[in-house]
Amino acid sequence: MLTDIEIAQKAEMKPIGEVAEKLGITEDELEYYGKYKAKISNTVLKRLEDKPDGKLILVTAINPTPAGEGKTTISVGLGQAMEKIGKKAIIALREPSLGPVMGVKGGAAGGGYSQVVPMDDINLHFTGDFHAITAANNLLSAAIDNHIHQGNALGIDQRRITFKRVLDCNDRALRDVVVGLGGKLNGIPREDGFMITVASEIMAILCLATDLMDLKERLGRIVIGYTYDNKPVTCAEIGVAGAMTVLLKDAAKPNLVQTLENTPCIIHGGPFANIAHGCNSILATKTALKLADYCITEAGFGADLGAEKFFDIKCRYGGLKPDAVVLVATIRALKYNGGVKKEDLKTPDVEALKNGMCNLEKHIENIKKFGLPLIVTLNSFDTDSEEENKAVFETCAKHGVKCVLSTVFANGGEGGKDLATNLCELIENEKSDFKFMYDVNETIPAKIEKIAKEIYGADGVQFTADALKTLKSLEEMGMDRLPVCMAKTQYSLSDDPAKLGRPQGFTVTVRELRLSAGAGFVVALTGNILVMPGLPKVPAANRIDIDANGNITGLF
Repeated sequence: MLTDIEIAQKAEMKPIGEVAEKLGITEDELEYYGKYKAKISNTVLKRLEDKPDGKLILVTAINPTPAGEGKTTISVGLGQAMEKIGKKAIIALREPSLGPVMGVKGGAAGGGYSQVVPMDDINLHFTGDFHAITAANNLLSAAIDNHIHQGNALGIDQRRITFKRVLDCNDRALRDVVVGLGGKLNGIPREDGFMITVASEIMAILCLATDLMDLKERLGRIVIGYTYDNKPVTCAEIGVAGAMTVLLKDAAKPNLVQTLENTPCIIHGGPFANIAHGCNSILATKTALKLADYCITEAGFGADLGAEKFFDIKCRYGGLKPDAVVLVATIRALKYNGGVKKEDLKTPDVEALKNGMCNLEKHIENIKKFGLPLIVTLNSFDTDSEEENKAVFETCAKHGVKCVLSTVFANGGEGGKDLATNLCELIENEKSDFKFMYDVNETIPAKIEKIAKEIYGADGVQFTADALKTLKSLEEMGMDRLPVCMAKTQYSLSDDPAKLGRPQGFTVTVRELRLSAGAGFVVALTGNILVMPGLPKVPAANRIDIDANGNITGLF
């Protein structure tokens, strides 16, 4: 059996200009990054502003497990399948972070015969967007320390600087550091730390900005810390928002690539969904909606994280209204939620499957709360039994939802035609009645409690003393009427990764609140969420290699 990268390396890609031409993008609206990648000029949106939007489809999933769910694989396969049934479709995805690529997960551009290519480029440096975000972030960090070193005219309390440096790499040793050591010429010593680039507020800002000037304005609103008399200090006051925007001017443009079957795909931005809002950029999605009749996008991790943030943050700021949701599940993941160990997941076990079905049922209920048409798809494995498939079909039918098998990993677009056909019928016959989970003008505790109770199934929420202190400060600053971005484990509906299935009788603990004024939300950290992950005992980087001819191996 071929590996994902071997399949990708055998792909017959079309020059990206041909892919763009099929979408109606002109030569002048492309900026080439080699033969198979290009940036799309933001003039495309302006040219097509009077054109009606296509249908917006969100692909989400049950809570992730070590068995894998294949959300991106389904997204890519569905886009390919749409074209096979005669629909003009485009896929809109996030860019992979080097953290997971070199850490636990490996590549992140789909799998099998449902991949986005050139897969190796996409998984590595791609068009340099993440490097630009890292540079812009660290320019601001350098400017903050320089301001203090040069006399600190703003009166910044160096003990209360909240803005961190970033690196697109898992490096636990950098979580907490001390900068400014070595004497007078090296600045003022203070505690600092690094986050992974995808956790940067600048990543979130890039993905929520509607144009270049909105990007610059949002960068200026970043609160970097506080003065000795407790007043917030912004990036605009530091004076580098313009320079940061210059560094990000190309990164702000969506990237165009293609699938193995030459279906167009826009990949842009990549905030994590457990510590950020987990969606690709508003600009990418809006561009895709103008270029095709169907835009297939995804949100990170399970529906309790990525989908909720897609609806309550991205759709709110982007003025987007989804038309339908595809909820991805696997027999293996459901059995894992039912208590089966990872090494035994290939063995048929209908009873364990039924025990784990509660996780799927909760996600079905949650999506219905947003007023959206829904279809479930089983990402099929050859170890799944007919009896197990039937049990899932029956459970979905009980909730008034259709479930369709997908074999896109093995068969590409051909294996997703049934899903594509049923999805189009669903959109035609059932209209979206999309609504947010909460009113943005509710208090922060009320918004968090609504998410915790309605989406997670919690009995309630408790706040630590530190979180309550920050809450009072946010209220005094008038920053409490922003959407909430819940930073929570992806592995459970609760804030405890060990609680699988559908946990009952638990309370969510908010240990810290962080203001992302530029992005326009308040981050609520729960459980043991880290903004700088560490590498595992055997990182994925250990198996990645290259030969004398430039052929890469081990990249997923």
